[in-house]
Amino acid sequence: MAKFWYLVCMITFLELSKLAISRPEQVPTPPLPVLPLPTFSQLKWQQRELIMFLHFGVNTFTDSERGTGKENPSIFNPVGLDTKQWVTVAAEAGISLMILTAKHHDGFCLWPSKYTDHSVISSPWRNGYGDVVQEFIDAVKTHGGGGIDAGFYLSPWDRHDKRYGHDLQYNEYYLAQLQELLTKYGSVKEIWFDGFKGNDAKNMSYYFSDWFAMVRELQSSINIFSDAGPDVRWVGNEKGFAGNTSWSTINSTLLSIGNASIGDYLNTGDPKGTNWLPAECDVSIREGWFWHKSQSPKKLSQLLDIYYNSVGRNCVMLLNVPPNSTGLISESDIHRLKEFRTAIDTIFSTNLAEKCIVKVSSQRGGKGGGFGPENVLDNDHVWTYWSPKENKHEHWIEIKVPNGEKGMKFNVVRIQEPIGLGQRIIKHEIYVDGKKVVQGSTVGYKRLHRLEKVHHCRAVRIIVKESKGLPLISSIGLHLDPYWKP
Repeated sequence: MAKFWYLVCMITFLELSKLAISRPEQVPTPPLPVLPLPTFSQLKWQQRELIMFLHFGVNTFTDSERGTGKENPSIFNPVGLDTKQWVTVAAEAGISLMILTAKHHDGFCLWPSKYTDHSVISSPWRNGYGDVVQEFIDAVKTHGGGGIDAGFYLSPWDRHDKRYGHDLQYNEYYLAQLQELLTKYGSVKEIWFDGFKGNDAKNMSYYFSDWFAMVRELQSSINIFSDAGPDVRWVGNEKGFAGNTSWSTINSTLLSIGNASIGDYLNTGDPKGTNWLPAECDVSIREGWFWHKSQSPKKLSQLLDIYYNSVGRNCVMLLNVPPNSTGLISESDIHRLKEFRTAIDTIFSTNLAEKCIVKVSSQRGGKGGGFGPENVLDNDHVWTYWSPKENKHEHWIEIKVPNGEKGMKFNVVRIQEPIGLGQRIIKHEIYVDGKKVVQGSTVGYKRLHRLEKVHHCRAVRIIVKESKGLPLISSIGLHLDPYWKP
């Protein structure tokens, strides 16, 4: 009898062991990524969506856009400068990163650099003891609520310094100033470089590779922006518009900083690109980059157009808001920013799809496998997603109003991919109650389709016509934009 019970126990143990082993093996695994992939810093940058540029310096006091380098530092005297106001305005506008022009083309430095006296130390502001950069950093830390980060623009073209035009001397000078900015002021999340210089500029070679290596050494989590990255690329224009097709991937070997002929390539990216290098769309809230008394902010409709064509095309919108000669962001700009934030919240705070039934062509691992359609309606737009089965040829997802409920009323369709696993969708179509309303291309982190009219319907179907690997969708939204008057 004892032997019998021993055998029963052993058989039970073996069966339980099999069960313990087989259950994890039955849990479906995520699909393989499609390379290239974003870095952790690039992924966080993409999720910012809207960031701010602050052009401020001697040009603010000369009513000019491009300083000569011959300006007397004594003109710089923002008697009411309040960087806390800048940060408060940014926070209320939903900004999570602010980039300050520490030095523009005129060569005037907003911090007391020990390598030149063409800076705040030669100005009457704060009796020559001021430091705009430090006050900016302090305000970000104390008034940003922990949700705002800082960045810098340090212009390579310097129309003041006599070392400019002498490759070795100027590159040493530039690197020295770069070290000051990246060692004295704490964590910096983005550094801006460009190759722009006027036709009258001296012949000069910039040691970009040296600069980038120094940046990486001093700030490991920073994103480096330039025409050619290496982390964030220029979109190819200053209107804030990305291409209708917008890839985060590109071939960096085809890029060079300051090359005006690659604007179209920068604007669309490259589906065969071997580098993850997403685009940043820079544009000013006013006509100029620096503050001018005669200028007013863009209309709300213009800002929304830019938003849809930047954030809504898989990019980040970098909106310049220039402080005035008092040292404050102007009330007219503050008013427009508040309108802009209110409009974005009004449009996207309600997702009509959340009250609907979601059906799909297939799903990886079947029901309960973790890759079902319910994932497109949660709050995680990066790491939860719908994935179809491998062996299906047509992939679609449909949002449908439950029987007995009223139809939906919307004019914006939002689609997002989980870009942590790569950018995949090449072509897609959208049908409203069986009628095609969108013939689309790329999606990426976020694609916003503004439709030509408000639709009253019961079903919306998104069909992925072509993709790299399995198409994955992390989020879908149906929204009503009351500001859109096509």
